[in-house]
Amino acid sequence: MKRILLLPLLLLAGFAIAQNKSLDVVATDAGKVSGFMSQDGDVHIYKGIPFAAPPVGDLRWKEPQPVKPWEGVKKCTEFAASPMQSKPDPFGVYTREFLIPYEPISEDCLYLNVWTAAKTPSEKRPVLVYIYGGGFVSGGAGVPIYDGEAMAKKGIIFVVINYRVGVFGFFAHPELTKESPHNASGNYGLMDQLAALKWVKQNIAAFGGDPDKVTIAGQSAGAMSVNCLVASPLGKGLFNGAIAESGASFISPRGYGDLREAEVNGVKTATALGANSIAELRSKPAAELVGKGQSRPVIDGYVLPDAIAGIFNEHKQNDVPVLTGWNEDDAFVGAPKTAEDYKKMISTQYGAQAEEFLKLYPASSDPEAATSQIRINRDQTFGIQNYTWANVQGEKGKSKIYVYRFTRRLPATADFVKYGAFHTGEVAYAYDNLKFLNRPWEPVDQQLANTMSTYWANFVKTGNPNGKAVPAWPAYSTSDNKVMILGEKPGAKTLPDKAALDFMVKRAGGK
Repeated sequence: MKRILLLPLLLLAGFAIAQNKSLDVVATDAGKVSGFMSQDGDVHIYKGIPFAAPPVGDLRWKEPQPVKPWEGVKKCTEFAASPMQSKPDPFGVYTREFLIPYEPISEDCLYLNVWTAAKTPSEKRPVLVYIYGGGFVSGGAGVPIYDGEAMAKKGIIFVVINYRVGVFGFFAHPELTKESPHNASGNYGLMDQLAALKWVKQNIAAFGGDPDKVTIAGQSAGAMSVNCLVASPLGKGLFNGAIAESGASFISPRGYGDLREAEVNGVKTATALGANSIAELRSKPAAELVGKGQSRPVIDGYVLPDAIAGIFNEHKQNDVPVLTGWNEDDAFVGAPKTAEDYKKMISTQYGAQAEEFLKLYPASSDPEAATSQIRINRDQTFGIQNYTWANVQGEKGKSKIYVYRFTRRLPATADFVKYGAFHTGEVAYAYDNLKFLNRPWEPVDQQLANTMSTYWANFVKTGNPNGKAVPAWPAYSTSDNKVMILGEKPGAKTLPDKAALDFMVKRAGGK
């Protein structure tokens, strides 16, 4: 009798163990993959899953092609190569944690990483697909602060993708346009991102994800990429939410040039490299091409049929919920000018508008002038782009948009204090990855990281950052301009420098 009663319990236990291990080997559309478990055994991790064929040889400067299927089980336990780029040496505030590994770096780079805490393939967890920054010339999926374990533990599947950067990702040339079935060239990096999203659509269910609940996210050039994908007709049906941290492309000079202009530059690049044809360029070693040629998206008539502002103004974008914002010290400035020299510069640049400008960006002292110079660069480079996105979505979009300002000055040694709430500083908070940075963290930082990562996870799950145990975050509207201030005490308030942003937008020719 005891044996009879014990048998069902043993069967149930065996079934539970089998269920927990059901993601040890996952079947993708190209073959089976295996990964490894996080140290605490809660998260399955897969690194270096191929989502497209290596873009090498004749595939250099071509739309990503399907992966060649493989036999057996591919071990995906190490990051794949980062895209071709310059050596990732630390600079300024950007220590190793912000950079790709030293090795490997290769053209053979179209791989992605997956973190999932799902126990079975049937769970249909929401998915976040992260797109890195790096000015479209650097970056990769192996950067420490893009680790997805913490977010996987918050109930979402975290995916980080590689895409081609620099000349490999954005080179345009008349010969490339002619050989393309779409009569376009130049946006290979964006097409890589689209190929990765198609892979997610086709395969993420096997990892316990919901292919119909995908949010794309990125920072800096990654946010600009998100902006492009939201604008692109090719993104339709591949995602239903977007997060863009410090980056968009609505207003010149961040807007993109057209294909013909990019082709002219491509011909000049080929000539400078001593190449008379694309075949000759494709035969050159990759290292010889790093740092050369076009390194930004282009209005190619295919991926981007028009300028992003035009696409949004005609409401032809993928109208999805958006979470966007920028940082208090989102700027790249050298040694600041003195108050006297600063005022002379503004007088020369702004003429009759100089007095109005100096009320918005004052200079009553050298320290105040230095702060104003940071804010000018911040607003011109990032602020007006994401602010314009918020206003266009608020006025013309059907989906809601949530706007933030990250204000926490990261605690640091004396060498780094001057950088404050610097560009990229929010990423480790947003994905709960402070542990990867060597900083003298305080309790307020841990609290902010938990709050921000909760907002981000809530947004991925519902298209709304609000939820239990976090301050209420109102959707942005042009009537009240409410944004979430993400600092020591997170809370919503009216955008503090709306007048300055309006001035900058008008000056730059935006609306």
